[in-house]
Formats: sequence, structure tokens, C-alpha cells
Amino acid sequence: MSRPLHRGSSGAAGERISGSSNDFWDSQMKDKTDKEDLERRASSDNNSIAFRFPIRVLFPDNSPSKHGNTGNGFASDPLIASTPRSRHKLALLLLKLSLVLIVILALTGSFWWTISISTTSRGRVYHGYRRLQQQLVSDLWHIGELSLGSSRLRDLEFCPQEFENHVPCFNVSENLALGLSDGNEYDRHCEYGMRQNCLVLPPVKYKIPLRWPTGRDVIWVANVKITAQEVLSSGSLTKRMMMLEEEQISFRSASLMFDGVEDYSHQIAEMIGLRNESNFIQAGVRTILDIGCGYGSFGAHLFSSQILTMCIANYEASGSQVQLTLERGLPAMIGSFTSKQLPYPSLSFDMLHCARCGIDWDQRDGILLIEVDRVLKPGGYFVWTSPITNAETFRRNKVNQKRWNLVHDFAENLCWEMLSQQDETVVWKKTSKRNCYSSRKPGSGPSICSKGHDVESPYYRPLRACIGGTQSRRWIPIEERTTWPSRANPNKSELAIYGLHPEELSEDAETWKMAVRNYWSLLSPLIFSDHPKRPGDEDPSPPYNMLRNVLDMNAHFGGFNSALLEAGKSVWVMNVVPSNGPNYLPLILDRGFVGVLHDWCEPFPTYPRTYDLVHAAGLLSLEVDHQRRCTILDLFTEIDRLLRPEGWVIIHDKAALVESARALTTGLKWDARVVEIESNSDEKLLICQKPFFKKQAN
Repeated sequence: MSRPLHRGSSGAAGERISGSSNDFWDSQMKDKTDKEDLERRASSDNNSIAFRFPIRVLFPDNSPSKHGNTGNGFASDPLIASTPRSRHKLALLLLKLSLVLIVILALTGSFWWTISISTTSRGRVYHGYRRLQQQLVSDLWHIGELSLGSSRLRDLEFCPQEFENHVPCFNVSENLALGLSDGNEYDRHCEYGMRQNCLVLPPVKYKIPLRWPTGRDVIWVANVKITAQEVLSSGSLTKRMMMLEEEQISFRSASLMFDGVEDYSHQIAEMIGLRNESNFIQAGVRTILDIGCGYGSFGAHLFSSQILTMCIANYEASGSQVQLTLERGLPAMIGSFTSKQLPYPSLSFDMLHCARCGIDWDQRDGILLIEVDRVLKPGGYFVWTSPITNAETFRRNKVNQKRWNLVHDFAENLCWEMLSQQDETVVWKKTSKRNCYSSRKPGSGPSICSKGHDVESPYYRPLRACIGGTQSRRWIPIEERTTWPSRANPNKSELAIYGLHPEELSEDAETWKMAVRNYWSLLSPLIFSDHPKRPGDEDPSPPYNMLRNVLDMNAHFGGFNSALLEAGKSVWVMNVVPSNGPNYLPLILDRGFVGVLHDWCEPFPTYPRTYDLVHAAGLLSLEVDHQRRCTILDLFTEIDRLLRPEGWVIIHDKAALVESARALTTGLKWDARVVEIESNSDEKLLICQKPFFKKQAN
């Protein structure tokens, strides 16, 4: 915008100034007379003075004062309307006034709009704000992970050799040094910040496990930490059913010291009143919790009868029952309930089994038996094999007889019915009737837990000396439930217990059936990429048994597990329900699968090199929506610890999260690729494979 010309600065005015002094004098006198006349009129107008004052206060004028001089020596007055300059000043004044009025009106309108917002409007604004806040957190998460630069994205170092079989949160020597005893030294103690972001190398002579079912009966001895003495040493019934060969440990179902596991299983079935173990399914038994499982031979034998057995045992630095069981391709995890409840819901398993498991059930006023009762379904079975239960033995040993009597009497006070006692084995059946507890003699057993203490899905809470699960809507006797495999598809009334509709489960099932087909088709070219083929030939489908141990880090309804089984894949799935998300673990267990609650900011209770496939759908989004105490790098290094060499990772999540996760896989040395999802442009897949790094012998 061109600047307006002022009097006397250029042009004709300049010429008049230099040409005639008379013109100058006449002009000056005329201006003086006009100004005096204007001042008289202005002084008689009070409104004009009152109007002009506040405007000058709000918008101070940088022009010379009324009695000052201009650059050419002329006295000037901004209110002289008859000159170009005065007109310009007046226009600016009016513009300023308009702006003030607009600002005042805007502020007033905003104020009245704010105080008139209804409760519903506030809710909409709040939720909109929450969505923006969550998106901001998500964006900052990606940026934060990447903005750390090369220090964060550089290749991670390999862990020292002592980490080969290390399990965080389980440090027996440190716990003993802290004064823990009476079994508490085996408990899980997790401290935040104890993670070490390094990559765990396999042992020097590690070999890829044999495929199922061969791998169930033969494992490589270098893949686990165990000595020849530990193989031959005494232990549980099933622990002895193996022999050490040159580079392998082979498991057999026959033993010179005990009857075979087949005969043992057959005996338990007969004690329940069944023809043999193949009838467990008809009796309502699908899932078994095997406490102190030895090396998993009991569960390995029952697997052919569609019985799913979860092994739990204490952490062991060497000769671990859990590590060997997992190496065989059988469900297992580290678990101890010496002082804390197991991370399973109440009423979870159809049978609990303890064959010389090393637990003194007669100790601590029966609180361990109360925990067994909590996780056992109504009508479920507790099977205990021990020298203490042998009638011939305790007749000669008064101490054992006293211990047996304590367990027997306490089980009766829990409303358990003793079905049979043969040799060293006894079988109890938990009551199917809740009114049994109220019909007991006063003071003749543990009380019923109050609502506040009867938490359906505890996460390592202290043991309770009261009977839990009695107030649950899931109190359904096993004989009244549909049998496997129909049990995997609950009906409308059963789903109502979990607040679900059949349409939700059906939609979930279809989604995962399609996902499994897509996963398998995506893995085909990756697995067979080194195999030559003729032009036009399709990639062969991966073998049904290419995977065995599968970890689903965010299982939701268990749909991924169900789809894998329906597709005929020879797998078992550890369904993990994050402790900071919706808790559908009761549904998963009631469907006949196995699973556990877990906080993914803590290490998972298992040994390194456990799983062939780790699957995470929506887990990154779930972690973003909550205050995170750990980073995505912490999560990925834990996945690397859990994954076997040449194992697979499939992450299904929002596109932005997948892209940021992809950037971290380089530091983990994973082979990774991002895959677009045709039906959903907002989400992507990240498919990774962990390389097999061979450590050189010293």
C-alpha cells in the first residue's frame, strides 16, 4: 500500500514553499485561523472530548502532539478533516474502534456460550478432547521412539553367557540373601527397570527342535540346561521316564521303576469311574493343571485324547521341569503359589494333578488346598499321588499317618468327596452344589470369601484363607457343560455370562479364520523363498506342523487359538490377557483353551527360546492408551527372549504404530517386512523372523 503524501513533503506544495514567501505567510495565517475556530467548537462539545480520550488511551498515537510541528515546520492537528492527513487519521481511528468492538463482542459471546454448554455437550467435548489427547500420545510415542536417534536404533548387543537360560523376576540366591525362606524364595519378584535390553544368544550347540510329534519324544540335550546326573536323579513319577543318549534326551512311557504313564492314566480314569483315559472328555475333563509336572509325560500322553494339560512348577536354574516340557512342545509356565495366588481366574480347570510334586498339602493350615479349590471348576477332580497316601506305608509311619489325616479331614471340610484311593493315588471330586458350604457344621472349615476378597481374576495377590468362586456366575458343574470340541463355541446363554452376544463371537471367529489363512499364505513365500520352482508354480503351503508353541500376547476372546485349531494346525496357544485391558480370560479358559493374565511391562514367567510364533494384534494400541512404564523396545527385547531361533513374529496394529515398530526391528537384527491389509487401510501387518545366531565355542 502506497504511503499518503503529506503537506510540504513533495510535489506542488514544495514548489509553493520555495516560490513565494507571501503564499507561505497567507497559508500559515489561514491555517491558524481555521485551527482556532475548530478548537472553539471542540471545546464546546463535551461528548467529543469524552469519546476521543479513551481511544487515545487504548491506541496511543505516535504522531506529533497537537501543538507540535511537522517535518516541514507546519503545526498539525489530527482532527482537521479538511486535509488529506486528517482524513487518514480519522479512518485509522474508526478502524481501531471497530476492532475493539469486534473483540468485545467475541469475548462476550464466547463467555455466554461457555456457561450455557449442557452436560451432554460437555461430555461430547470431553470425549473429543480425550480422542485428541490419545492421538497426541500415540504420535508422541512414535516420535519419541524415533527421536532418540542412533543411540536407540543401533544394533543391540548380545547378552553375556550367563543369560542363556536366565528368567527375570526369579532370582533364588538374591531372595535368600533378602531373608526369604519357606518356599518364598521361589516366588516371583519383579522390579521395574530391571530389564536389560540385550539379545539372548542360544547355547553353543543349540539345534532347531524337531517337528511335532517327533519333538514330543526326542529333544536335543544342548537346547536345555540339564546335567546327566539330573536326568538320572530321583524326582516325580513322570520325571524319571526319560533316558539320555549321545546328543538327545528321549522320553518313554515305560519305566523300570514305575508302571508306564499309560497305565497310570488308565488307573486315574478307572478311579473316577471311567473305562479309560479316552473317556475324560465325556466326563467333562478337557483342561488339567499339572502341578510339578516332572517333564510333562502325563500331559504328553493325554494330548492324543484331546486333553490339554498345563504344567506349572517352580523356577529351577538347572534341570527345569518347565524348560524341558516346553522344549517338548507342551504347555508350561513357571508358577508357584507358596505365598501368592496363581494368575488364573477362579473356576479355571477341570482337573488338578500332583504326582510327587513336592508340595506339603498338610502345611500352613490348608491354605494351599484352598487355592486348589479356587481354581478348580465345580465338579472337578483333584488327583494326588504320594507315599503319604499309601495306606500300607502310613500304618508303619505315624508321622505320615498324621499328615494324611490332616489332608483328608481338610478336604472333607472343603466339601470334596473322596472317590477312590489306590496304592499311592487318591482322587477327590469338588462339590457341584454351593449349598454344601452352608450345610457344614459351624467352625468346621474355611469361611466363604466376601465379595471384596473374591476377585475372579487375581494377579499375584496374596493367598486367601477363604473359599473363593462361590459367588461367580460361572459356577457351572463340569458335567453340565457341553463337551469338547463343542465347548469352544459357547451358546447364547453361556455368552450372556460374559456380557457378549453370539453375533460378536461369530464375527470374531470369521475374522480370525480369514486372518489365519492370510498369515499362512504370507509365510509361504518367506519359508520357501530359497527353494527353486518353475515359473507359474504356486508356493507350497507351509506344513501344518511347522509351528508348535504359539504365544498370543493379546488374546481377546481366544479367536486366534480357535481358528488355528479349526484349520488343522498342530499347535497349542498360550493365550495371554494383558492386565491393563478387557479381561476375557475366564471365557478363554471356559472354551477349553489355556491362558494367563500378564502385565507386558514385566517379563513373562518362562525360559528363553520358548515359542515358535509370537502373535500380537492390537497390543501396541492398548499400551498407547494407558500410561506406559515401559517402551516398545522393552517389549520387543522380551519377545526376542521368548522366541526360538528362526521363530516368527506377527504384529497386527494401526499403520503408524506398525511403521514405528518396523524401525526398531533393525536393532534387534530381525528380518522384517510391512504388509498392507487390503480390507483396512488404517492397519498393517509386521511380519518378522528371528535369525539363528550361532555362538562360537571358546
